[in-house]
Formats: sequence, C-alpha cells, structure tokens
Amino acid sequence: MHTVKNFALGLLAAAAVATASDVVQLKKDTFNDFIKSNDIVLAEFFAPWCGHCKALAPEYEEAATTLKEKNIKLAKVDCTEEADLCQAHGVEGYPTLKVFRGLDNVTPYKGQRKANAITSYMIKQALPAVSILTKDTLEDFKNADKVVLVAYIDASDKSSNETFAKVADKLRDNYPFGATNDASLAEAEGVTPPAIVLYKDFDEGKAVFSDKFDVEAIEKFAKTAATPLIGEVGPETYSDYMSAGIPLAYIFAETAEERKELSDALKPIAEAQRGVINFATIDAKAFGAHAGNLNLDAGKFPAFAIQETVKNQKFPFDQSKEITHDSIKTFVDDFVAGKIEPSVKSEPIPETQEGPVTVVVAKSYNDIVLDDNKDVLLEFYAPWCGHCKALAPKYEELASLYAKSEFKDKVVIAKVDATANDVPDEIQGFPTIKLFPAGAKDKPVTYSGSRTVEDLIKFISENGKYKAAISETEDDAEETATTSAEGAEETHDEL
Repeated sequence: MHTVKNFALGLLAAAAVATASDVVQLKKDTFNDFIKSNDIVLAEFFAPWCGHCKALAPEYEEAATTLKEKNIKLAKVDCTEEADLCQAHGVEGYPTLKVFRGLDNVTPYKGQRKANAITSYMIKQALPAVSILTKDTLEDFKNADKVVLVAYIDASDKSSNETFAKVADKLRDNYPFGATNDASLAEAEGVTPPAIVLYKDFDEGKAVFSDKFDVEAIEKFAKTAATPLIGEVGPETYSDYMSAGIPLAYIFAETAEERKELSDALKPIAEAQRGVINFATIDAKAFGAHAGNLNLDAGKFPAFAIQETVKNQKFPFDQSKEITHDSIKTFVDDFVAGKIEPSVKSEPIPETQEGPVTVVVAKSYNDIVLDDNKDVLLEFYAPWCGHCKALAPKYEELASLYAKSEFKDKVVIAKVDATANDVPDEIQGFPTIKLFPAGAKDKPVTYSGSRTVEDLIKFISENGKYKAAISETEDDAEETATTSAEGAEETHDEL
C-alpha cells in the first residue's frame, strides 16, 4: 500500500511539473492589475481552436521561461472566455500579440513567432532605447544579443548624441543600442569618437562606423553590417531579407556540406557586393519548392538565382551550367550592370474575359492594373487557398455590382493567380487584396478589413480616385456571425 501511495504521489508530482507554466493566464478581473504591476508585458490573445495559436504555444512557453529570470512577463488571454477584454484591446484575429508598458503604452509585437525571436525582441523592448554603458557593463552588453550597436561619443558632442538617439528610437525593435562617453573605452576599442561599433556573433565579429553621424547613413550601416555575409534563408529570416531593400542571391543545395562548399567559393563575390546584394544559402531538401517561385527547375540542384526584392523580379542562373566562382561572378556582375533581363512567368493572356472579375496575368499586368485612368482592385490568390475559395462568390458579386453601375468604365475588379504569374508585388499570404488608384499607381493601398461586399465597396470609395460608392441589395448586405468567424483565425493562407 505504501508503494502504491508513493507511486500515486509521484504521478501527481509529474503532472504538476508537466502543467507548470511561466505564461500567466489573465482574465478581465486580473488583466489591468497585472499590466500595471509589471514594467513590460507581452500578451497573447488567442483562441483554443486556432491552429496558429497551437503552433505558437510551445515557443511562447519556452520564451516565457527564458525571460522569467530577466523579469519580463509573458501572459495570455483566452478570447473565447474573455470576449469583452479582447474586444477592448482591438483583437481581430488570432493569435494577436501586444507589448504593454502600462495600459496606455501598447504596441504590436513585430517579431517572429519562435522562442528565440520572442526572447530577443522582448529583451530589446525591455532596455531603454539607448543603454548608458560603463567599463563594468560594456562587455556584458556586447553579448546581449546576436547584434548590438555601441556609440563612443564625447559627452559634449550634443549633435552626435541626438542623432544616435534618433536611430535607436527608430531601430530599437531590431537591435540593442548602447553608448558611452568614457574616452578610455573608445581608446581600448581602437576608435576615435564619435564612432559606432556594431558587435555580432558571426562573420568578422564587429564593424565600425566612423563617418559623420547621419540618421540614414547609420541606419544603412547597421542593416548592412548586421546581415551575415552569406546567411541562410528560412522561415525566421525570409521576411527580413524581403524587407532589406536590396536584391537577394539564393544558393540552393541539398546538404549542409554542399552549402558550405558553395558559400566558401562564392564568399569573395558576396564580400565585393556587400550592401548591394545579400547572399544566402537555402536548404533545397526542405525548401526546394521555392526554387519554382524563382523560375528555376525545382528538381535540379544545386541552383542559383537572384531576386530583385523591391520589384519582385527573378533572375535564375542557367541550371545547365556549373556553379563556380567565375561563372557566378560573371552572372552577378552582369546583373549589377543591368545586362540581364528578368525572367517572367506568365499564363497566356485570356482571349476573352469571361465573368465579371477581370483576369490578370503577368503579360497583361501593366495594361490592366497600371491603367492610370482606372481604380483597380486586385486580388492576389492561389488556387489551393481556402480563404480565396471562400471569398470567390463575394468577389464575383462585387464585380457584378460595379459592372452594372455608373462606374463600370472607371473601376475594375480583378484577380491574378500569383502562383502562376510573376507580379511586381511581394505577397506574403493569400488572398492579398490591393487597390491601385487612378493617378497614384505607385501608392497601392492594401485591404485589411473583413471580406464582405459592403466593406470592400467602402474601401474602394474611400481610397479610389473616383470615390465610387455603390449600393447593394438588402440581401447582399446581410452578414452572418459564421462568415465573420471564418476569417478570425488568420487573415491569410501563408505562402
């Protein structure tokens, strides 16, 4: 009996360990007090049935445990039980993550949904925009994250101090910023104030900025120096590369050994093009399908391609040729010189437009979408996308209404299969809907509202040149709670 009792107690202890959580679950009557009693809190608003929330859960737990020792709290709110609380904080989809510094200072979480990314992001958020460093704190600060920036500035240099503070405010989500006016520390680092040293745990270990302090120049230095000479494209880095503002050269290979071999061979080219083109390897076994998005044969590796990320143009290297230093150097040099035409994947232009929604392909994109005389609402979709299929009948209805209205020659409702056509827009998920207003084609407006005919009409009338407001029939305007809930988990099917 004693043995049975001990066994039972052991089970209870194991269960307690298994269910222990460093994430604090909050309710309406505990939320405000918890936020007020902590300097900084990351709160997740979730629903138990949400697939993306389930995927986030173990990452969120791991980050909470890591951040516990730094007194940074992670909390969660079940929106199926606390609907009023979630509504009060503007929650429209799951999961929604927000950073609280009290109840009146709330910002959206902008990092990746991985434990290490959450940890890194919240450490930066907990620090002041610029941490004042001394000889006792400098070394620890250098290792606070994968990349940190430290300014060595004389206390009397008001201009440089103000400029550095502006950069820190702007980029605090990306890197920790520190500063010291101790001349002996600058001397030990081998720099002359004012100067900035970017410390990193990869490549050469650090980079120095010694030019005149200017916000744009420092920002460009930070982004360039903080990017690995030859990094790796994956779920956690893809968006950073896409938002870097410069082309990305992909090195596809199926094994780690082959990726290292190719990286070593192409390293001098990456060094010569630093700040002009980012270079990165990509695991062809795990992400080989992405080669097709770059107009490469997705079954033939190793492979190389350059993507012009701003215009979303693709420049695949001839896969019948061997990837060597010399062959890639010639290809890259020609790309930089503008001697290579982008590869364009396009479906045939439809001989006739059937149905009220105008079908756009890559070869007709400029003629239809960029027609400066018309407001064009364009849906970027994928044939396999469930949310796109749910939207289709409403989108057809929207197109029919405009086709029968006084704005039939001024407003175009269109769609493009973004998996079969190269478009100059970087699309992160499906469906993506953008309005290209007449006279302002360079300033498209992305739609983020609920996918109802009524709301789409309102969006067109508020953002288009012609303010094309039309009315629906009473039946058309009806929306059910079920329809609203369909898009609550995630507004897009991910790429």
